[in-house]
Amino acid sequence: MKNSIIILLSLLCCVSSCTTQQPTSIQANVTINTDATTKTYNPMIFGGFLEHFGKQIYGGVFDPGSPLSDNNGFRTDVINALKELKVPVIRWPGGCFVDGYHWMNGVGENRQPKDDIRWGVIEPNTFGTHEFVELCRLLNAEPYICQNGLADVQEMSDWVEYSNATEGKFADMRKKNGHPTPLNVKIWSVGNEQSGRDYIHKVRDAGLVMKEMDSSILVTCSGIHGGSRIDPYLFEAAGEYLDYISAHQYWIENWQKHSTPNYLSCMMLSEKPESYIKKVINQIQTAEKEGHINKEQIKIAFDEWNLRSWHHPGFQRNEKVDYNDPEIIKLIKARDKSLNPSIYNLSDALFSASFLNSCLRNSEYITMANIAPLVNQTGPLYVHPKGIVKRTHFHTMAMYANELEEYVSNAEINGSKLTDGKDSVSVIDAIATVDKKGENWAISLVNRHPSENLECKVTMGDKLLNGTYKAKILTGESTDTYNDIEHPNRVAPKKVELKFKNGVVHLPPHSLTIVHIKGDYK
Repeated sequence: MKNSIIILLSLLCCVSSCTTQQPTSIQANVTINTDATTKTYNPMIFGGFLEHFGKQIYGGVFDPGSPLSDNNGFRTDVINALKELKVPVIRWPGGCFVDGYHWMNGVGENRQPKDDIRWGVIEPNTFGTHEFVELCRLLNAEPYICQNGLADVQEMSDWVEYSNATEGKFADMRKKNGHPTPLNVKIWSVGNEQSGRDYIHKVRDAGLVMKEMDSSILVTCSGIHGGSRIDPYLFEAAGEYLDYISAHQYWIENWQKHSTPNYLSCMMLSEKPESYIKKVINQIQTAEKEGHINKEQIKIAFDEWNLRSWHHPGFQRNEKVDYNDPEIIKLIKARDKSLNPSIYNLSDALFSASFLNSCLRNSEYITMANIAPLVNQTGPLYVHPKGIVKRTHFHTMAMYANELEEYVSNAEINGSKLTDGKDSVSVIDAIATVDKKGENWAISLVNRHPSENLECKVTMGDKLLNGTYKAKILTGESTDTYNDIEHPNRVAPKKVELKFKNGVVHLPPHSLTIVHIKGDYK
């Protein structure tokens, strides 16, 4: 009996000792190798995408007659907001919309409305090539045109001629339409989300004729979308004409059934972009090794990405619809579920930060990324008749576009695991950037934990950070906090001064922090 009591007391002491040794907060380490070679990244990873779908164009960036629009119909409040994002490139006009789009319907004076069979709406064609390029010029963004992959190759070549040539039948048409100077559209895609040998042959043929028309353009095509993989034959047959491979992914697929997973479920998706990108890189590297393409010839244009896809039950379609059919009216109205402001909370902000970190870490191959869409539906900017709302992920993109330095440094991340059932991710994500002289640093730190402060130790070279530094923090009262018309600034970045002691800084839960550090740490 006496021995049993002693054993019991010993166990209780052990439990008490283990309990008292537990840390008071979640912990992580970020070690920045300041001696490692830094690498540049292309700001086009902060790009956007616009499709003729769900008030992205009409009632979004383009709203003639609105008191908020300029004389050309562009919403000035939208333009000013997108300038804050420094949008470097915009992909247009789709997306699946391009499968029924013919560019000549959107140029000239006598434009006629057409059935958009993919989305089951009437396309007025008042926003076409010239309006798109003008939008890009207003934003100082590179225009990126996605061709109708179901059209013939000649139609694709004609669009390049119309846009870029100084002479020829379609250059003359452009001049007649009041635009004597070439539009100089540099980036072109052969179709959207297509596959198969016939499509690959069209990529080959279109790439050839488009580059014969203008040898300076950059060409991409459908490479990988969703759970598919790149057909190796694409590199073999058409690789010599390609500058990019397009990748698409939405990690919450709301096409037909609309779902709104909770914050923790969304955080379990936040490391999937890196895995997806590595998969695409591996396939390109295999093609390089097999001699189908030159080393580092083809880059990745991740030209459709978002945590959530938009909602379009019952569509896409390949035939006309009866616009008076009650069922069609119901299906089209259901698309507005994607506009519910409460959906876009801290999940979207922090997932977007993780996606951009993945692009930055793999910047040797990822040289463009386009959030889909840029405006309305699931995009970072919500536009309504009386103004705009900057959703949570708008602020993430603005912070990355404005706060980071121009080179990516090597950073090793070690942290506790955040778990949800059988799934887990690191509680922290981070990226370190530095200027050309190595004197100004901007470090992005993401605390994914829904409720706990993160005790994060930052080491630069062989030095622990000590001191107080300027920073911006994006967070909210809870993981479910969002912005809407009545409360547009519930989630907005705040300027703070962060104190590091022996390398340790305390990061609030569900937060993105970008801290600025000056000094030579080599």
